[in-house]
Amino acid sequence: MQKASATQLKSAAVVGMATKEIKLLVLDIDGTIAGESNNINQPVREAITAAKAKGIQVAIATGRMFRSALRFHQDIGSTLPLVAYQGAWIQDPASQQMHQHLPVSREMAHRLLDYFEQPELRSLLSVHFYVNDQLYVREITTETQVYSERSGIAPIAVGDLRQVLTDHEPTKVLALCDDKDIIDNLLGSLRLQYTPAELYLTKSVATFFEATHPFANKGMAVRYLAEELLGLQPSNVMTIGDNFNDLEMLEYAGISVAMGNAPPQIQAIASWIAPTIDQDGAAVAIEKFLLS
Repeated sequence: MQKASATQLKSAAVVGMATKEIKLLVLDIDGTIAGESNNINQPVREAITAAKAKGIQVAIATGRMFRSALRFHQDIGSTLPLVAYQGAWIQDPASQQMHQHLPVSREMAHRLLDYFEQPELRSLLSVHFYVNDQLYVREITTETQVYSERSGIAPIAVGDLRQVLTDHEPTKVLALCDDKDIIDNLLGSLRLQYTPAELYLTKSVATFFEATHPFANKGMAVRYLAEELLGLQPSNVMTIGDNFNDLEMLEYAGISVAMGNAPPQIQAIASWIAPTIDQDGAAVAIEKFLLS
């Protein structure tokens, strides 16, 4: 008889968990509830609505800007604060109350910019600084234009990004490159230079290198929503994500779902692997764990 894999055993154990224990569902946006269309498909929207009808609170946790993520928050009818910028920015859209804002220090932003502008990297990277929920860039590159169209945010070209740092600290620093190997090398190199206590470094997609405050990640943000705001425990939380910036919130939750389009490393830590974004995997997961 063939032995069950560790993943199969883990999945079976999770399926056996009481659905009634889950009180909070936290969703990533890109690659999880929004695919190429940049919108939430009807099956996913209907599954979220059904979960809410059972008394389960639903929240968004994304690497996107607050303004860019707002329409998704509204689309699912969330009444919780919106987690943006990997958790560096947590704000209630209804009351405008800012629950958390953890920017990258001005000194660290300067050091990152110096690194990105080395001769061998400068022409390869499009660098984004996010300040006061505005997007500042050195120049409008093709990568920035594509990003702008998807996010619905108009970038502000300023030439030397150092002038943006004169009076402000960025909420997030992002470097884009179509060459995935360059982004992987960038991430690996900077992780050797900076400890997790100095910077939180991740990828939200294969071509996006992102840096935030060391205490800003989705896991800490979901913990705040669950424990501080709602008085819940990890066993009461289900999270769904698809990439490396979702790792911490998947590790935190009692039920963690990785999308079928997630990298193998992310699938490996999840309780269950859903179908892909093109197959409305988030809806399938919600149906399986919260509605059946």
